[in-house]
Amino acid sequence: MFEKADVLLPKCWPVIRVDGRGFHRFSDSHGFKKPNDDRSLHLMTKAASKVMEDLKDVVLAYGQSDEYSFVLNRNTTLYNRRESKIVSTITSLFTSCFAFHWSEFFPTTPLQYPPAFDGRAVLYPTKRILRDYLCWRQADCHINNLYNTVFWALVQDAGMNKNDAQKRLKDTNAGGKNEILFSQFGVNYNTLPQLYRKGTVIIRPPPREPAPSGGAVERGDRDGTDEKVPVLLTLNEDIIRDNFWVSYPHVLEGEDE
Repeated sequence: MFEKADVLLPKCWPVIRVDGRGFHRFSDSHGFKKPNDDRSLHLMTKAASKVMEDLKDVVLAYGQSDEYSFVLNRNTTLYNRRESKIVSTITSLFTSCFAFHWSEFFPTTPLQYPPAFDGRAVLYPTKRILRDYLCWRQADCHINNLYNTVFWALVQDAGMNKNDAQKRLKDTNAGGKNEILFSQFGVNYNTLPQLYRKGTVIIRPPPREPAPSGGAVERGDRDGTDEKVPVLLTLNEDIIRDNFWVSYPHVLEGEDE
């Protein structure tokens, strides 16, 4: 009777963004490698994949650093589109999977305290605006990674303290940071792994005609019956330009542009 009505607007793409809470402290407490720790990045993707396996209405997930954005089908009826139910389910499922699979990626580093993530919902009315959001997150990945790559090179390889490294990078643009990396450390930023520069996008495979037999992975569902579960595609690709969306048009199916 006193519960707030919080139904998400119809015909919009819901995006649930999950962010690490206090992750600077968390990464320091657990000895994360700087500027990127493959273990943490792959653990984040593992947790995101588990969310997509459980919630079929999630059509795409994009992650970088300590965040993941989950795009739901624009016509989803999950929990009758109730925002609080959707946000709390995705955030809690992601967090529990992150903790549950921790030891697979950090076998010699026990959790010092429970990790935490917050979540929020944002609605996007068209594919174009939704793509703009995803472009923004990937651009943010590049900007932050470029800065962190140069910063930690100055600290770890050039022996600067953190304050001096920050001053060295103050007011430098992308070209200036690339120049420092190349001239001082012999590093061509564009040759670094795309995992670091582009982040990770997870999608479902394109639909295809059912194979006569043995054409899909089979797994028992919760009722004990067999269901065919296509393997998720985990990619480190540019999603700003059109090539990705031309290659995978099924991801954002719908009549609007």
